[in-house]
Amino acid sequence: MNAAHTSRVRSALRAGLVIPAHPLALDESGRIDERRQRALSRYYIDAGAGGLAVGVHTTQFEIRDVGFYRPVLELAASVVAERRPGEGFVQVAGVVGATAPAVAEAELAHDVGCDAVLLSLAALKTATDDELIEHCRAVADVLPVIGFYLQPAVGGRHLGFEFWRRFAAIDNVVAVKIAPFNRYQTLDVLRGVAAAGRADEVSLYTGNDDNIVLDLITEHRVAGADGTPVALRFAGGLLGHWAVWTQKAVELLAECRQARGDASVPAELLTRAIEVTDTNAALFDVANGFAGCIAGIHEVLRRQGLLASIRCLNPDERLSPGQSVEIDRVYAAYPHLNDDTFVAEHVDDWLS
Repeated sequence: MNAAHTSRVRSALRAGLVIPAHPLALDESGRIDERRQRALSRYYIDAGAGGLAVGVHTTQFEIRDVGFYRPVLELAASVVAERRPGEGFVQVAGVVGATAPAVAEAELAHDVGCDAVLLSLAALKTATDDELIEHCRAVADVLPVIGFYLQPAVGGRHLGFEFWRRFAAIDNVVAVKIAPFNRYQTLDVLRGVAAAGRADEVSLYTGNDDNIVLDLITEHRVAGADGTPVALRFAGGLLGHWAVWTQKAVELLAECRQARGDASVPAELLTRAIEVTDTNAALFDVANGFAGCIAGIHEVLRRQGLLASIRCLNPDERLSPGQSVEIDRVYAAYPHLNDDTFVAEHVDDWLS
């Protein structure tokens, strides 16, 4: 654990970043399409993202079964070195599994040059809080850790207030991605961070794709370690939803941050909150229990010319019946949410 490195990562995250969850580009034979994989990274960086999360759910957890984990990390790192060298940009590697493989992935991420890990606990469904905390400490000994509350619908497990209080107290924890898609469970995390006395050190990042705007504009007041109310805000977002229309996501985060200083929240921003949620319902295939959530992201990127197809490693990952029509609907209803013009202007450069 390098204290200076952790401090730099902590400061970058506190500033508030757009961090897209990076998809996987496959060719016709099912191998990594390196040209398009790099193009995606270039798109996110040029759109103004402040970080990339690779090897996460949106990248498809199956990358580990076919030997793609290291290559996708290396491809992203090479583009970051090309496009965003220096400090301030946060490269995040997804880490999963039991303690030994999770530590091994963190060590690999460190070797590749990643700044932090997004630690999923989905594989430890029967572990006690004591076992989970020991697991998290082992990974935190390698790289700064971003906690991950993944919603059960896509493989996550319940994690209560007491777990989050103890997790937030780990020295090398720098942030939490809160993505249970549930307001009660979101509050468990906020209360845990505040009760640990770490509100100034552990950044909150929304992963609640169903509640992005409201998470970003709301001041949450919960009890701190001594019972005194503590004001908490989400610094930014680490989102699968932000894997598409990323330039607009950057603008949205800036608007939300501006609105925090206003006496009242603009009504238009509240309206847009509902529009973003409706759009996410189409992209993530909420009508079918999120079955097409990765394919929906791929479909938008295919339409923009960044991906050649919506192919996933898991053949069961595909658009659900009617999902393409739903994507058409939100495209037509909310044209101001997409960044198609920006992508069209630069896609040839990104693919070169």
